[in-house]
Amino acid sequence: MLIVQKYGGTSVGNLERIEEVAKRVIATKDAGNDVVVVVSAMSGVTNQLIEYAEHFAKIQPQSADMDMLLSSGERVTSSLLSIALNSKGYKAVAFSGDMAGIITNDDFTKARIIDIDGKKMKEALKEGTIVVVAGFQGVTKDGDITTLGRGGSDLSAVAVAGALDADLCEIYTDVDGVYTTDPRIEPKARKLDKISYDEMLELASMGAKVLQNRSVELAKKLKVKLVTRSSFNNNEGTLITGEADMNTSGMEQALISGIALDKNQARVTMRGVIDKPGVAASIFKKLADKNINVDMIIQNTSHEDGTTSLGFTVPQNEMEAARNVVDDGSAKSIEIDSEVVKVSVVGVGMKSHSGIASMAFSVLANEGINIQMISTSEIKISMIVAAKYGELAVRALHKAYELEK
Repeated sequence: MLIVQKYGGTSVGNLERIEEVAKRVIATKDAGNDVVVVVSAMSGVTNQLIEYAEHFAKIQPQSADMDMLLSSGERVTSSLLSIALNSKGYKAVAFSGDMAGIITNDDFTKARIIDIDGKKMKEALKEGTIVVVAGFQGVTKDGDITTLGRGGSDLSAVAVAGALDADLCEIYTDVDGVYTTDPRIEPKARKLDKISYDEMLELASMGAKVLQNRSVELAKKLKVKLVTRSSFNNNEGTLITGEADMNTSGMEQALISGIALDKNQARVTMRGVIDKPGVAASIFKKLADKNINVDMIIQNTSHEDGTTSLGFTVPQNEMEAARNVVDDGSAKSIEIDSEVVKVSVVGVGMKSHSGIASMAFSVLANEGINIQMISTSEIKISMIVAAKYGELAVRALHKAYELEK
């Protein structure tokens, strides 16, 4: 088998942890597998590099320089792990994203992978070498170093697995797998054996921190089988795969797979917006042009004066940028509320069952929790509520859907 393993920052947090990772990699190799390892920077290193940059430039430094700086963290880890493996008698080689053939666009600090030339990796694997790839990074066609954004090493691992047609991609973190909700909020949360790409994608985009949502999206596209598991124990993890592989036991798919809580939310309310065709399109185009990620949107009915209220949510770190974009006279007033959270109920079982939404609304009503905004898809219901009620909402919904069973 060809197995791609990815180790996150806490898994390679210090020299002792890198030593433990080396042992895991060797065990996988000794079991008769070819191995490619993708690594993150050691925990805290990326933040330290950002602080170094901010010492010289309080405003955002030039993006190309930041990518050159930040990509160094992963290269340090890959080199150290390769050195550790070689010292134990196993042939290994460290590759930067560039050496691994990861080609991206030129959207610095949040580049997208457009192709992978896996020739050098395949040649090394053919010689029995363990390939250690620096995650989170790539190179443009012009040779400029880029980074893929937070969580980008997950994306690197999935892309490499897809390019090499790997049999499995293992994502090692500091948690055992995917749980029905955050165990720190609900101690009765249960680890899932399997979850579909679509469910994991919804949970990842709704605030679950186990996997980066872009990596799940790419895994679905490339049909890469993912397993997320802990690097601190030998417990079985959670398999993320297609729906066709979910019901191997012949039993019906679970109704709800999980409850997610996203605390990184801010609600922007524009009052007195002229209610005529094209106004909303103009507002959201301006936000899109600034790469501001708009999530939930709600528009009220028109008032007698021909205006309406328009509300939407954005990540908290983008709320001031959003205010600056929409504060152009298109609304009489703009309000921003950062004391909100998004609670989401996710499950492919919703496709064939009715009453899921009404139960969610009733559960929150019984707890005295007011729902400010609602968004639905085929397999999820998301609700914006006041931040102080977020964890209560998660526990109540988890109990109502009997996810502990």
